[in-house]
Amino acid sequence: MIDRDIFEDLFVLEMANNHWGKLDRALKIVSEFSKLVRFNNVRAAIKVQFRDVDGFVHRDFRDRTDIRYVNKTLKTRLRDEEFATLVKAIRESGCIPMATPFDERSVDLCVELGIPIIKIASSDLNDWMLIEKIATTRKPCIASTGGSSLKDMDDLVTFFENRNIPLAINHCVSLYPSEDSELELNQVDFLKNRYPKLTIGFSTHEYHDWTSSIMIAYAKGARTFERHIDIDDNAIQVSPYCSLPEQADSWFKAFLKAKEMCGAPGTQKRVPPRREVEYLDSLVRGVYAKTDLPEGHILADKDVYLAIPLQKGQISCRELMRGEVLLKPVAKNAPVRIDDIDSPYAYIPSLKKLIYNRGLDLGTDGAKTAPQAVSEGKSQEPA
Repeated sequence: MIDRDIFEDLFVLEMANNHWGKLDRALKIVSEFSKLVRFNNVRAAIKVQFRDVDGFVHRDFRDRTDIRYVNKTLKTRLRDEEFATLVKAIRESGCIPMATPFDERSVDLCVELGIPIIKIASSDLNDWMLIEKIATTRKPCIASTGGSSLKDMDDLVTFFENRNIPLAINHCVSLYPSEDSELELNQVDFLKNRYPKLTIGFSTHEYHDWTSSIMIAYAKGARTFERHIDIDDNAIQVSPYCSLPEQADSWFKAFLKAKEMCGAPGTQKRVPPRREVEYLDSLVRGVYAKTDLPEGHILADKDVYLAIPLQKGQISCRELMRGEVLLKPVAKNAPVRIDDIDSPYAYIPSLKKLIYNRGLDLGTDGAKTAPQAVSEGKSQEPA
């Protein structure tokens, strides 16, 4: 059985190379964001990127500072022992350590450091040498779909399903940063319909708004979320697609609000809260006698009328089946109670209890009884 719950409501906080090769800066990022995670009571992984730099960058290009990706890879190098210190700090902070390996040696490092979840970058969605190496670990994986073809996605899903390895698929637009008009959130619907057995997520790089997209994505069914994170220490310019701690705080809170507002899963009927049931019960009409009715009388439509308020123990329009036999006389304008009739409801203790627990108790001191209120033609509008 594949454990897909590992992805449910999981935030992935992507540190990427924002440590800039400085372990102290990386540890500070972990410290600041793990506090936000605890404060908002969310479940989060802090993700780093692993590269075996000496093998990842060809030896003939290691001095090409004009090539941005090469230059940044070299500048942000951390040693394996520094990564080990960082992963330990992530664990001790209460977050889940996670990594994106960009080469086969880095997959081995994931195993050595006990990384529980591996990320497959959008750029590697059809790098089958790397994917096959990742699959040998049998660790759960999240893959982002930015820029991929439909065949690439189908092949990846089939590959992991055939090996019974947990996989989540993130909708992702690989534009750094992304404009709101470029988010394509309807892709969450597409991915959920195409891969109904998988957890679908949303990896985002927009920079104008930290609340709207996650609320929409959650409502559409996304259940894992990823953003790049950074801190502003006045030493390094923060990229616009990265979230600072206060922005991530807004992001977490928007998720919690969306979860609150969406309520129960859309795969089943929600269970109404007691407060809602009691409110609706106050709107239900009770059954009242039109005339004095003797014991043994068989109820017909002409014998009763329906009116509010519904009183405790009184049958309502929901229970009136016609043909009930009165077990005792009922006076004109008096409520017909469950104990007054021979009815299937009277012999089911749970239903009888429900009838006695709902409605108004109008027999207390100073309160006008229901028959009086009805006979005077009075009613009360519900709040």
